[in-house]
Amino acid sequence: MGMSVSAGGGGRGGRGHRRRGRHHALISEINVTPMVDVMLVLLIIFMVAAPLLTVGVPVDLPDTQAKAMNVDTQPIFVTINAAGEIHLQETEIPLDEIVAKLQAIAKTGYDERIFIRGDKTADYGSVMKVMGRIQAAGYHNLGLVNVQEQDQ
Repeated sequence: MGMSVSAGGGGRGGRGHRRRGRHHALISEINVTPMVDVMLVLLIIFMVAAPLLTVGVPVDLPDTQAKAMNVDTQPIFVTINAAGEIHLQETEIPLDEIVAKLQAIAKTGYDERIFIRGDKTADYGSVMKVMGRIQAAGYHNLGLVNVQEQDQ
């Protein structure tokens, strides 16, 4: 039971025959599987992250028949939620600091348009207290935000 093992390139039919001229064939194929895997992972990440980018203060706005407004600039929102907490944009602030914070972020001064969003279950007095404080500071371009009624 004898076996013979040849060492790398002695015969004509083996690999050694190709290596004599030191000419290597170029591989002209691109393996796109890893690139497709990366793209699918990125797609899934963006699909999961996109709904998270539209966060805000949860508030249940009342319905009305008014037309939707066309706003070109980033509006300033003051929100009063059901618990009576006051939010400027998405940041909770106490009532005493609302005027100072508005003066800091209002680009056009007292002519800035300020939208008041009050939860329909919020205390009416709380909403009026916030609006009164803002008007007393000199801001007179206030608007109440609501949701359009859906025809049934």
